[in-house]
Amino acid sequence: MVCRPSGLLEIMSQRPHYMDKNSTQTLREGLAEYYALNPHVTPPETQPPEFAKILSAHDVGHIIYGCDTGMYDELKILPLFWWTSECTFQTYLSMKNSPAVDVMYADMIKEKGVLWLYGAVLRVLPPLIPELIPIWFKTRNRQKLVPFLAFEPLLDRSLLNIRQEFDLLQFIK
Repeated sequence: MVCRPSGLLEIMSQRPHYMDKNSTQTLREGLAEYYALNPHVTPPETQPPEFAKILSAHDVGHIIYGCDTGMYDELKILPLFWWTSECTFQTYLSMKNSPAVDVMYADMIKEKGVLWLYGAVLRVLPPLIPELIPIWFKTRNRQKLVPFLAFEPLLDRSLLNIRQEFDLLQFIK
């Protein structure tokens, strides 16, 4: 545990409130908590506008789906986006071809290394795949999709309300 100013040490020892499936925090409050607890996350406002929007939407997804920034949840959140939000797999592929996204992946590989990245992915896939299979079945033919890039109208709504409206509670532990 790392000691940080302004009482963050106490917060870091607890599970973030936004990860509580029944959290009544607003999405905006959850996002503030997410950034406070994850100083390693790239601030969207430091990026080119097109990429900043994608980064913000991804971060908002962490809050809505109650996911942390570990490899397990990073890999879980992608299919959740594809199957329950306006960010379909095809949308993801088109966004992934952005030069800014290429820079992000290149920076991560430069910092951690290719072997670390693939090793981390391979370690979490065995426990993740059995969790994703029932999610895929439950999300087929979903009609009401979570907004992805146009998430601003959700910012002042409670996480519980958003999760209920989009039938997401069943996917949050």
